[in-house]
This record gives sequence, C-alpha cells and structure tokens, in this order.
Amino acid sequence: MIPILSAEQIRQADAHTIARGPIASIDLMERAAMACTNRLTELLPPEIPLCVLAGMGNNGGDGLAIARLLKKAGRTVQVVIAGWKKEGSPDFEVNRKRAEEAQVPVQVLGEGAPLPPVEPGTVVVDALFGTGLQRPVSGWVKEVVRELNARPGRVIAIDLPSGLFADDNATNDPEAIVRAERTLTLELPKRALLMADHYRFAGEWEVLPIGLDRAFIAEQPAGAMIPEGPDLAALLPRRSRVSHKGDHGHAWLLAGGPGKMGAAVMAARACLRSGCGLLTVRVPREQAPVVHAAVPEAMVSTDQEEWLATLPKFGRVSAVGTGPGMGTHDASARMLKHLVQEAPAPLVMDADALNILAENRTWLSFLPAGTILTPHPKELERLAGRAGSDEERLAQARELARKHRAVVVLKGAYTAVCSPDGRLFFNGTGNAGMAKGGSGDVLTGIITGLRAQGLDPLSAALVGVHVHGKAGDLAAADLGMDGMLPTDLIDRLPQAWMDLRRLHG
Repeated sequence: MIPILSAEQIRQADAHTIARGPIASIDLMERAAMACTNRLTELLPPEIPLCVLAGMGNNGGDGLAIARLLKKAGRTVQVVIAGWKKEGSPDFEVNRKRAEEAQVPVQVLGEGAPLPPVEPGTVVVDALFGTGLQRPVSGWVKEVVRELNARPGRVIAIDLPSGLFADDNATNDPEAIVRAERTLTLELPKRALLMADHYRFAGEWEVLPIGLDRAFIAEQPAGAMIPEGPDLAALLPRRSRVSHKGDHGHAWLLAGGPGKMGAAVMAARACLRSGCGLLTVRVPREQAPVVHAAVPEAMVSTDQEEWLATLPKFGRVSAVGTGPGMGTHDASARMLKHLVQEAPAPLVMDADALNILAENRTWLSFLPAGTILTPHPKELERLAGRAGSDEERLAQARELARKHRAVVVLKGAYTAVCSPDGRLFFNGTGNAGMAKGGSGDVLTGIITGLRAQGLDPLSAALVGVHVHGKAGDLAAADLGMDGMLPTDLIDRLPQAWMDLRRLHG
C-alpha cells in the first residue's frame, strides 16, 4: 500500500531521515534534485532550453540544485529567483552559491518586478513553493504566478504546483496557483494530486523516490492509501483443482430494460469474466432473447412485465448486482425497495438503482450492512446533495459509507473506495479512454462477480476497481484511448486477472 501522508507528516519524514540516516539536509536536497534532473532529461529533448523559477525556501533550493545539475548535463538553463526577502533558507543559500559557482545564469527579481522574457520554447521549472505552504499566495508573488499562467509556454512543477496545498484546498485561491502540464512529486503522492479538479494545476503527475525512511513512513497513520498489485493479488479467491461451478458462487444481475439492454449485457459479460461459477440475469419479458444471444453462458430469469417489476425466486444466490439499464419506473422502484428490505445475498448497487434510492432516501436506512454502492459524481449528487469541490464530494461519499455501513465506490479519474470504518483508498489504474458510457456497467459486473465468490465488500471493491482500470490500461495500450470501448475492457479482463495473479507467490 502506498500511504497518502499530510504535509506535516512528510516534513517529519524528512526530518527523521536526516536525523537517523544519517544524511545532511543539503545532501537530501541534492538527492531530490538528482531525481528530478534525471527525469527532466528523459522528458525533454536536449535542445529545449529551461528556466527554473525559484522561491526562497527549500523548494527553491531544489530548483537551484536542479539548474546546476542540468547545466552539468549540458542543458541550456537559467534561474529566476522571486526575491521577496533578503535571504532564503540555509539550504537555498548553499545551492544559490553552488549554482553561481557552476556559472548558471541567476537573476533575482526584486519585489514588484515582472517576469523576464524567455526564449520561445523554453520550459519553465516551477520551484517557487513546495508542500510547506500553509496560506494562499498573495501580493507580488501572486502576480508572478498569474503572469506565468498567462504565458503560452510549458511548465513542469517540482513536488507540487506552487500555491497548491498538499492537503485541503478549500480555502485556497485558484488564481494564485501555478498551472503546470506535469508535476514531479517527491517520494509519495500528495492528496491534492488525487483530486480531479486539481488536474488543471498539476497536469500529469508522477512520483520520484528520494530515499526517505520507509520504515518511518510505514509507521505513520495514513489519511488514505493507494493499494498496489501485490496487496490486491493476495485477496483473490483461490481456485482448487477439484472445485466445481457451485464452489465459485452464483451471481444474479437485475438489470436491463427497453432501449438499455447493452448495460445489462456488459455487466453480465464482465461478471462472468471475473470468475463466478454461475450467473443468472433477471430481465423484462421481451428482453430475454438479447441475453441468450449475447451472453450464452448466463441463465435468464424473465420478469413478466415490460420493466423489472418483481423479485425473482432466487433459490441459490451468492450476490446480487442491480441497476445497469434498469430504468426508474415506479414498478422497478417498488421492486428495489423489496430487494433492499429482503436482500437474499450481498448487494451491489449502481446506476438506476442509485437513482431510485436518491428519490427515496429513507430507503437507504434499510440497506444491509456491507452493501456496495458505486456512484459516479452526478449519482452521488442525487444521493447526498451538490458539492462545491472534489474534496467536499469525497467527504459526502465517506459520510454515506459511515452512516449506512456501506462500501462506497466514488468513480472518477482516481476512483475512491470509502469503507464504513472511515478508511479511504484511491485507485491507481485506469485512463481517460474509460470515460465512456458503459464503463460503470462493466465495473458493476466485476464487483458482483467478486462478491459472489466470497470476497468481503471492501476487498471486492478494491480488487474490482483495480482490475477494471488495469483492463482499461491494456485496452488503451492496444487500441488507444480514442477508439477503445467499454466492451474492450471486458475482452481484456482475462489478461488483467493473469497479470494480477502473477504478483502473488
């Protein structure tokens, strides 16, 4: 698991590494600068000139060290220091002297001075502020940030885009945050980078290890975690050599309706591609031939109405997924109420099932403990009210999970899995090619299939979103994000499962 620590915890990890390393703070800064320099030289062709915009704290010290190392590597580089005070931090001053000795051109802007012009095509390396910033950038430095943002050139941020808080940005000023196309963040992801509405500031981001004390980091209480492949591989159900289909669960999907049978078909195919032994799909009377033709491995239970209106006689059932393509007809709402009250097995609820619950919020109190809800942001808004930011939306999802003893999967660029006990997990797989109608139906099928095989609700959600995203990454690699479809995710689930199982010894 990759922990998401607060800015204060990261500061403590720095201090602990320096104290116990033992390593001097200036040498740790050099290590960070080397990691950034190596990545910049990989990303940028040799002929691209660079301009490091440095503040006067340790992030500026990083920038000065980066400039010196770029110069040593034969790159064309200059430094512009936003000189809002006479002296910078001790490590900043050491690296300023080293940069000047290495004959890096260094210009200090006095307060009120505009940014100097740079050669067309120059990439600006943003090293004004790092994770230690605690209040919005203001005054002249804010004008420097605004001027930088108004320019057409590329910007790459070190650790965080200057002005962005590492943790909560509810009180921040968006006009005083650098807009970078890429962020090279140090050692660990920062919570702010996992909020989709901060993409406009951070762009694409990646983590560069700098050798902080991992034992110390592992001891810190993390506000959130990003599960990694080996963590999730250990949760997969084992398949005995002598097992039969009944040993791997009987999933039911209550899905589909006139004009929306594609959702039911995608959920069903994904469910079967996730390892469950048996699947029955409950559909309205006229839609049964669609399932028989498109998903021959599934059994079909037929509702005699035009819409899903009555619960089936389930018989043996290990998990029930519901919502994709179901519609919100009054008869379907009554059926869903009975399902919630009489749940014969663990529930996975998505799409129209969530929309029905949003229209009948008192029914949420009847949800069986361990129900998995998989809203996208608009569905969450219907359930919990309008949110002003991703942070507020995430807080709503966590409260929904806590209040109703559910696992809430808030879908998005970094899908968040919220546990009833308050734990929070972000998913690290997936890509923008999955932002197409039907991807959520595939996820519903995957999670239902995992739940049917006996995974607990949190494990099913964590494994499900990871493999869903991994299948999307495989599809993007093969087909590109523009042309890939949600059905391409289903076709790549077998490879995604094999890749994950290889990680577990």
